[in-house]
Amino acid sequence: MDVRTREHLDRALETVVRRVESPRTIDALGLRLSRVHRPTPLGYQRYSPSLSIVLAGRKRSIIGDDDLLWGRDRFIITPVDLPVIAGVIESPPPSGFVAAVWQLDLTIVAEVADAMARPPLADPPARLGVWSEPLADAFGRLLRLLEAPEDILVLAPLVSREVVLRLLQTDQAPRILAAIGSGDRDIVVRVTELLTKRTAEPWTMAWLAAEVHTSESTLFTRFRQATQMSPMQYLKRLRLGEARRRMVVLGDSAAQAASAVGYRSPSHFSRDYRAAYGRPPAEDAVMARAQLAAGIPA
Repeated sequence: MDVRTREHLDRALETVVRRVESPRTIDALGLRLSRVHRPTPLGYQRYSPSLSIVLAGRKRSIIGDDDLLWGRDRFIITPVDLPVIAGVIESPPPSGFVAAVWQLDLTIVAEVADAMARPPLADPPARLGVWSEPLADAFGRLLRLLEAPEDILVLAPLVSREVVLRLLQTDQAPRILAAIGSGDRDIVVRVTELLTKRTAEPWTMAWLAAEVHTSESTLFTRFRQATQMSPMQYLKRLRLGEARRRMVVLGDSAAQAASAVGYRSPSHFSRDYRAAYGRPPAEDAVMARAQLAAGIPA
């Protein structure tokens, strides 16, 4: 990372630290800001179309087959809704772990992309993006609008478009452009909606393909290109995340949670759960509830 890029991110960190002591959503800017002062266990999260950045510390994110350890030298673009398993692994003093998630407005992405010369659509690159100095500068100015709320109405749309422009000039452009290709993206979005609404129901690739009016091979290829997961992997993440929520928040037993999300075999559920979260379901739920009671993100 060059000196100028580092300076922009340093200033962005200072801005967020002055504003945030705990997770906070800034609706006017489409921002979700978070700050924690200790490592956290792996937990389930849903990432909507967004740009995710770490300004201090490091985290682990498991997205499909990608198991990533990353910090401020990289960023992550998620072009469609994705189930993610993630946790903080480093929270250095004095700032602790500081991160921001900025919601991508795909309508604005399409408008900016149409106004610039598009490169030929290539396969999506590696999951972690590399900062450029112009992107760090633009994103830093977007964050600094937190300190001038009276300017947000006028300046936020302009700066947001600049951030999108700078993103489209990075190595992540193919991933972003793939998300706004109308036909392919419609397929992926409709499949994610179907799987989310019918998490506990049985399905086949043939049924999914028929529902979105495409072939099984096209569905599988487009879905993996956009999410780095097969539909079955995606559904497994949804089921495990909902099962964990039911155990931690609703107090379901492991057997009740497994049945509620569509698992027919308790042993199969326990095996998948332990692979995802590192502990058996009941043990993890007890620990997560204790952490929440102590004010630690679970």
